[in-house]
Amino acid sequence: MNEQTMKGNWNEMKGKLKQKYADLTDDDLTYAEGKQDEMWGKIQQKVGKTKDEINKEIDDM
Repeated sequence: MNEQTMKGNWNEMKGKLKQKYADLTDDDLTYAEGKQDEMWGKIQQKVGKTKDEINKEIDDM
């Protein structure tokens, strides 16, 4: 998933991530320009998966 796709569909993806991973908070999923790596780091740390694994799960939903 590229950054442009992620920006365009972020609210939908955020909802899916929160459904799948109840530990994620709105703070964890705050999308800020230039802070994507920090956001992904928080998500990866909480769910224990790589960015690619998480993206694949989102794509499969």
